[in-house]
Amino acid sequence: MSSPTVITTPVAERARRRIALRLLPYLFFLYVIAYLDRGNLSYAALDMTGALGFTPEIYGFGAGIFFFGYFLLEIPGAILVERWSARAWIARIMITWGIVAVFTGFIHTAHQFYWVRFLLGASEAGFFPGIVVYLSHWFRYEDRAKAMAMFMAAQSVANMIGAPVSGLLLGVKWLGLAGWRWLFVLEGIPAVLFGIVTVFYLTDWPHQATWLPQDEREWIASELKQEKQARQAARFYSVWQALRQREVILLTLALFFVASTVYGFSFWLPTIIKKLSGSTNLLVSLVAALPYFVGFLAIMFVGWSSDRTRERRWHAALCLLVASVGLLLSALTQNMPGVAISMFCLAAAGMYGYLPAFWSLPTSFLTGTAAAASIGLINSVGNLGGFAGPYAVGYITKRAHTFTAGVLCLSASALVASVLLLLLRRSKPEAIK
Repeated sequence: MSSPTVITTPVAERARRRIALRLLPYLFFLYVIAYLDRGNLSYAALDMTGALGFTPEIYGFGAGIFFFGYFLLEIPGAILVERWSARAWIARIMITWGIVAVFTGFIHTAHQFYWVRFLLGASEAGFFPGIVVYLSHWFRYEDRAKAMAMFMAAQSVANMIGAPVSGLLLGVKWLGLAGWRWLFVLEGIPAVLFGIVTVFYLTDWPHQATWLPQDEREWIASELKQEKQARQAARFYSVWQALRQREVILLTLALFFVASTVYGFSFWLPTIIKKLSGSTNLLVSLVAALPYFVGFLAIMFVGWSSDRTRERRWHAALCLLVASVGLLLSALTQNMPGVAISMFCLAAAGMYGYLPAFWSLPTSFLTGTAAAASIGLINSVGNLGGFAGPYAVGYITKRAHTFTAGVLCLSASALVASVLLLLLRRSKPEAIK
């Protein structure tokens, strides 16, 4: 990658600011909705598992099976964003997952639970890698980690918002339905509504952006074209060759262990806090929001630092090392709830801080359809760890009758991910088309 372009022209400053203000708040809001629907299960479980008679193993399997459905359509979805239409595909995803999320509020058996979680994953597949590809249509390499940070901060914010809202909804009983059922219904409806809005709000490519003045439209289109040509200048690969590249494989393996850690943590955190503290559901949900607030701060700082230094690998790897240490210390301090929760906050800083640097790595050496396919592969196969982590914690907890061993497993997973990222080549690989 060539050295960063020095921004001196007013048109460049105006274009960057206008694009960021137009796209990032809206994409941020969509990802908040996505994470509310994906993560509200962790709070519903405080009442749902008892009401339906689910064991920790059943809950862990159902939480994780989401990612098998997710796996099936991830690569095709990312390619459709590149070759067809980002706004149309993202809108389809949101409407479908919103409908399935609402149906989750009406399950009664373990098999229904498994099916609806699987279908929710299949419905949402392609959303995240599609947005990653979409951001590369609008933001240059040197601006991309900050853009990623703004978008991915939605993960932490969704949990910060979702925790107290979920705690309040668990206490209601409207029309004869338990609060945990209303939690799924009410948090699924916004996805449908904003899926429709997305068709009219988003623009696929800069040259189609009537909301940009002509000089700004021409500037960003020219910058992105030059960047793409520079990456393509070295060598060309087919999509299948790109999927076999060493760097793509390492990123995929790293994300598998990251996802095992992050989803094992997020799906079990409220239950662990309740076990440690014995508090009410509302208080548990408020305490559970604290680690995600720390994670939000970490995402913003690491995104800024990564763009300032134009370094990605060490930023992501060190964050995951912090996550591993935080989880290890939380497991060793389970008899001191206050200290354990503080260590969960440290772990969350690493588990969420890695995001902007990690997801800026693929687009530093991938481009075009091969980039979309490879990002889809990294996210789909990598996120199968989202099944492994929650299920492993549930399985180990059922047999050990304590969460300590499960948390230690998550700590080891984060450490493996950190090592895999450090195995990436220090010099940037050849561009892949």
